[in-house]
Amino acid sequence: MALGLGTIYQDLGHSYESIQARGSLLMFVSSFLTFMAIGGFPSFVEDMKVFERERLNGHYGVSAFVFANTFSSVPFLILISVIPGTITYYVAGLHKGSEHFVYFACVLFACMMLVESLMMIVASIVPNFLMGIMAGAGIQGLMLMCGGFFRLPNDIPKPLWKFPLYYIAFHKYAYQGLFKNEFIGTTFPSSDQGGKTSSLGGEHILRDIWQVEMGYSEWVDLAILVGMILLYRFLFLVIIKATEKVKTITTLLAMSLNKRSMQVLVNPSSLPVHGGNL
Repeated sequence: MALGLGTIYQDLGHSYESIQARGSLLMFVSSFLTFMAIGGFPSFVEDMKVFERERLNGHYGVSAFVFANTFSSVPFLILISVIPGTITYYVAGLHKGSEHFVYFACVLFACMMLVESLMMIVASIVPNFLMGIMAGAGIQGLMLMCGGFFRLPNDIPKPLWKFPLYYIAFHKYAYQGLFKNEFIGTTFPSSDQGGKTSSLGGEHILRDIWQVEMGYSEWVDLAILVGMILLYRFLFLVIIKATEKVKTITTLLAMSLNKRSMQVLVNPSSLPVHGGNL
């Protein structure tokens, strides 16, 4: 996928047409490249099954499982972020400078981590493979629609789609962070056909074309993504603990009902016989 992206958008240059091309490339990287993490959902379900068995045997607790699951996936997510990110970034010829590439890779890693965290939450609620993949794809599809690319922020309908979906979709912060990282400090020729040579600054493009919020830097967008990762993992921990308590209560109720039925079967004479008072 990274090789395909890099060759399709090879050497974008700094023409006016490259503005749209750069935005499309950054959107695809932060959305559909991470969307494929849904393919790991079956392994998430298997992890949950193993955890339930080992938890019943008292090997470790819920917190240990969540921490281990989080940190064990970090090295592989870094590889998945850095290697395809390097191919796409340098073949396409995005903003030059190592600091810009580092930010690009960090956002890609955060998006991968968020999608994995989201799928772990879904796996803890929906243990069925098919239903879980459908639910995860549906949730990400909603976030994609209102992330601020397919419909610009000012054009998104305010009820539901902008408030609150636009602000809780991680794509919003990934798009805006990547756009700021790419366009700030660059200039592009204007599309005016009046014979005059004029240029568009990156800030003007962000504010007027992409409608990016310019009140804070791209590092704030990355910090929000990291905060969402922590929130998703905390929700994962809470859901597992809540599910465990619900199962415990359900098991105790079932045992209580079975105990009562056993008492009735062992001592049937304790019940009044029909017609016994005659």
